[in-house]
Amino acid sequence: MRKVIGIGETVLDIIFKQGKPVSALPGGSTFNAIISLARSGVNTTFISETGNDRVGDQVISFMKKNGVSSDNVSVFPDSRTPLALAFLDENNNADYIFYKDHPHDQLEFSFPEVNRDDIVLFGSFFAVNPVVRPQVAGFLEYAKEHGAILYYDVNYRPSHRTDIMKITPNLLDNLEFADIVRGSHEDFDVLYKMPDPDKVYTSEISFYCKKFICTLGAQPIQLRAEGGFKKSYPVSDTDTVSTVGAGDNFNAGLIYGMIRNHITRDDIDHGLTEEQWDSIVTAGQLFSTECCKDIYNYISPEFGANMKALLK
Repeated sequence: MRKVIGIGETVLDIIFKQGKPVSALPGGSTFNAIISLARSGVNTTFISETGNDRVGDQVISFMKKNGVSSDNVSVFPDSRTPLALAFLDENNNADYIFYKDHPHDQLEFSFPEVNRDDIVLFGSFFAVNPVVRPQVAGFLEYAKEHGAILYYDVNYRPSHRTDIMKITPNLLDNLEFADIVRGSHEDFDVLYKMPDPDKVYTSEISFYCKKFICTLGAQPIQLRAEGGFKKSYPVSDTDTVSTVGAGDNFNAGLIYGMIRNHITRDDIDHGLTEEQWDSIVTAGQLFSTECCKDIYNYISPEFGANMKALLK
């Protein structure tokens, strides 16, 4: 069975509503997507690090409980697991504060087996962090050589605005590694002061990667691809409890859609049809909408069971 391999950080997400904590859950951008994919019956592996503390134990236990392989998660004895505080506003959109107590960033892992048509999900500051860049880039190159499909979620937070010059070479490398690039208008406003998807695609993305998805909150999703392909997908209204994990679960749903629709490395190389794009973007929207219905960072186990049944 083909698998999805995520590489990224783990955190404990503490979610506040009206100034009070209402939830504390294992999280991290790629982590959230991998949990949702595992709940949907997808074979998943996660590459990461965690602290040698109770939170780190909780993260690994949560992965195992949800069927995610933790064989490539390193536990460092002198580190504490990072915290992410998410403050929900009156519209249930989140503003974040991050706390990290690692004495230094580090990443040590053996490469998991990668086969043709496997999918690798990577992104956020973790994917451009200069300190762990040699290990991340080495794995991405290895995965590319073995025929995997690489999905890059830019997910660049305002808190790293002052690091842009430092990480730009790694960002460009990631765009070149990627087969599909997904980002929000907020990411591109931070990176390029350019939230317009067409301008971003033309001036910053298309030279490196032809397949580009830009999400714009409640505004239509914008898709750009090779051959001048261009399409907008309206976003349906829903009663939102929390937007924490909305983008992460869009990634999960789109990847789920690729697996369910048997989209292979060859399909990626030849270019996807409009019908294929419609199907996988719809799956992305479905997962994202489901995540927003609750306070959790991932789809519910019940929704996952329904998605799992459709894979058979």
